[in-house]
Amino acid sequence: MKKRGRALSRNSFFAALAASAILSAGPILSASIALAQEQPATPAPAAQAPTQQPMTPPTAVQAPVEPNTQPAPSNVGGEEPSAIALPLPHDLSPWGMFVAADIVVKAVMVGLAFASLVTWTIWLAKSLEILGGKLRARRAAQAIGNAATLMQAGRALGHGGGPGALLVRAAEEERALSAGALDHASGDGLKERVASRLARIEAAAARRMSRGTGLLATIGSTAPFVGLFGTVWGIMNAFIGISQAQTTNLAVVAPGIAEALLATAMGLVAAIPAVVIYNVFARSIAGYRQILADASAGVERLVSRDLDFRTVPPATAMAAE
Repeated sequence: MKKRGRALSRNSFFAALAASAILSAGPILSASIALAQEQPATPAPAAQAPTQQPMTPPTAVQAPVEPNTQPAPSNVGGEEPSAIALPLPHDLSPWGMFVAADIVVKAVMVGLAFASLVTWTIWLAKSLEILGGKLRARRAAQAIGNAATLMQAGRALGHGGGPGALLVRAAEEERALSAGALDHASGDGLKERVASRLARIEAAAARRMSRGTGLLATIGSTAPFVGLFGTVWGIMNAFIGISQAQTTNLAVVAPGIAEALLATAMGLVAAIPAVVIYNVFARSIAGYRQILADASAGVERLVSRDLDFRTVPPATAMAAE
């Protein structure tokens, strides 16, 4: 009986444990059942969505049918109507751009063309003048260097109108004017007066040779800015045309910009040769002045030699000549 009582007590203990386990797992099972019931409810709208989609396409497809058929014939080739209706108004050759340019841009182009013509005219005239002046100055410097006295140099040069002959004649005139004072004073005063007259003749010859080169400097320094003014004016007219046409098509923009760039090109064409020619003439005139300086120094040496030989007997002076 005792064994049976112990077995019953054990069975009742295990039954109580199982009941407590079932009671504790009850809320978990109920929660899992609730989740299992809620999960199929969410995809339900997704299953119903395909039933509603076929209802919308008829209205969306039928609406653009007529608009798509109308513009197809007018847009053949894929070009915009504005590109077809707005061709270039004139050719973009230099003459065509000049003819179609604004009156201000035309005036700028004409002025720059005239400046370029003046530049090349001065180049031709001054090149011949400088070349001839250098040849005459070299011959005069050589004759003065080969002469023993001032009188001999005057006979060699004659009565020419070159700077070398002028130098010799100026020295002879000054010596004739100072002949009465040479017996009572030294020859230093005569040398100073001769040097002063020779320097003035040399400066006058250099100024005469430099005449016209200042215009080249003016053209070279101002022509780019005049061309830039034409460029600014042409671009301004181009933007005005854009605002009036209400379009940025190339046919509206290109002519005005091309005319503006043509004015800039003409300014450079007039300025660059003027600057180059001016620099060449400056170097040539500097060489011309150097030749005149050599001739003037030769005349001063002849005057100084004549002063030293004025107290020498005539026989010795003739031998020196």
